[in-house]
Amino acid sequence: MSTTKMHADEIRTDAALVRRLIAGQFPRWADLRIEPVESYGTDHAIYRLGDHLAVRLPRIGWATGQAAKEARWLPRLAPHLPLAVPVQVAMGEPAGGYPFTWSVYEWLPGENANGTIHDLDQAAVDLAAFVKALRQVDTAGAHPRSPHSRGGPLAEHDEGVRRSIALLGDRIDADAALRSWQESLGAPAWEDSEVWVHGDLLPGNLLVVDGRLSAVIDFGGLNVGDPACDLQPAWNVFAGDSRLRFRAELRVDDASWLRGRGWALCQAVMALAYYWDTNPGMVRQTAHALAQVLADSSP
Repeated sequence: MSTTKMHADEIRTDAALVRRLIAGQFPRWADLRIEPVESYGTDHAIYRLGDHLAVRLPRIGWATGQAAKEARWLPRLAPHLPLAVPVQVAMGEPAGGYPFTWSVYEWLPGENANGTIHDLDQAAVDLAAFVKALRQVDTAGAHPRSPHSRGGPLAEHDEGVRRSIALLGDRIDADAALRSWQESLGAPAWEDSEVWVHGDLLPGNLLVVDGRLSAVIDFGGLNVGDPACDLQPAWNVFAGDSRLRFRAELRVDDASWLRGRGWALCQAVMALAYYWDTNPGMVRQTAHALAQVLADSSP
């Protein structure tokens, strides 16, 4: 867990706060041990609660709607998905100076997917199966996608991407990043039906047990939109043959591939610019992804 403040208006948490919240609202768990979970996640602080539970507390106001979104949709999505997803068991209220709704989930074992996967080709098959299954779930009743959220047109992020590249200056190859971004912007738009997208399939949101993908977490970006958004693992997780396998399993056309690469670049440069001095884990991951994107782009 990052101990550096990442957001100007971030809310600090600690185990003592979690203990007070649990004791006041869910006294049946008051005697369970509470331990912070190491993570380079940016939106929530996570604490282990006993052996079988986890507490998630939003760090920042923009993350406060995720628990309600997951409570509504994950029970509907989970039966259709081949990998485990979070199971929410309780939702807590603001109290004791902590201003946000917070939540308790079943503990999902595993490590994140940064260097822990034994067989990347198998992981490409497994993750593609998850993405395909998610896309096939009926979207009836889905919440409207808000502007600048995951799964919309890349052009909505043009200003933010260019601003982030400018802020990064010579810390990245800005010219190459802009060329790659422009190429993705020029790809034909998605004109088929919108589908469910996770929106944030990065290594930190993929759990691995015994070297194999076991679960997908953090559905804060869940939306209905362009499926190219969920191609980000091609450059964040896979490389070489496993990247090609992921693309083949999903039968990705050239235009969607370019848009997916644009999503990977967008996430990388915006995260690098925002978290450069505060979240080294995120910086390592996104710098790797950006390098993969640029190596895969036209010269």
